[in-house]
Amino acid sequence: MNASRIALVTGANQGLGRALVEGLAARLDPADLVLLTGRDPRRVAEAADEVSRLPGTRGRVLGRVLDVTDTDAVGHLAGELRDEYGGVDVVISNAVARVLPDESQAARADEFIDVSNAATHAVLRSFGPVLRPGGRLLVVASSLGTLGHLDPRLHPLFDGASLEQVEHAVESWRRAVREGTAAEAGWPRWLNVPSKVAQVAAVRAVAAGRRAHDLAAGTLIASVCPGMVDTATSRPWFSDYSQAQSPAEAARAVLGLVFADGADPALYGELVRFGEPLPWHQGAPLVEQDRMLRP
Repeated sequence: MNASRIALVTGANQGLGRALVEGLAARLDPADLVLLTGRDPRRVAEAADEVSRLPGTRGRVLGRVLDVTDTDAVGHLAGELRDEYGGVDVVISNAVARVLPDESQAARADEFIDVSNAATHAVLRSFGPVLRPGGRLLVVASSLGTLGHLDPRLHPLFDGASLEQVEHAVESWRRAVREGTAAEAGWPRWLNVPSKVAQVAAVRAVAAGRRAHDLAAGTLIASVCPGMVDTATSRPWFSDYSQAQSPAEAARAVLGLVFADGADPALYGELVRFGEPLPWHQGAPLVEQDRMLRP
């Protein structure tokens, strides 16, 4: 990476995102910059100030208001970092919309898809071109992002798809939810499953077109599963948290990818969990989970 490094984390004023900012700021140099982003100006400013004051912080930490559902804003920030710094070295896309089990999945679909998927597409499109050699572009997903968790009828929408085709599939899913036809088409009721599969598919699509060039430069593009994390977003979904990690613990594996020397070809473009790639086609549809949720 470059002598003065620029890092950006979305959805970073709490939970895993906040822990990632803290970890980056502790391991980068004083001349380096970490941008902590989120939608709420007060919370972003407070979080950036708190991280800056932590005893282990070395790099500079600045808060930046960014609504990742605003694709123009995402593109503008990428252009600004290109013009001011010549690009960016680390981008971690971590924004997520919180949906509780007792809420209607259909009623929350638009917001969830905008934050988790449309935003991921915007980050990949905008920051991929300004990622400096040796950089890292990581999308936080989950092990639910493997293709096998979808009905086989839906596999052709994502398997080997381009980014444009992934975007089209996501919008087809959105329309099906709105029109009440999602179940008959094979879409799971639980929004998290198709959303995560689409995130991983989008990363795979972008990585496929850059692989040779990026690996030669030591650049890594991947999606990453941090494992079960005890946060306000995830806690309502699980009854057993005995194996859950704190955000700081979960951040370690992600940061390991950031600070690894070079780019491992086995991890490039893949969904990575604790340093190992998860097979794209593994998994099975989670039918029982759907039965627990409101439509």
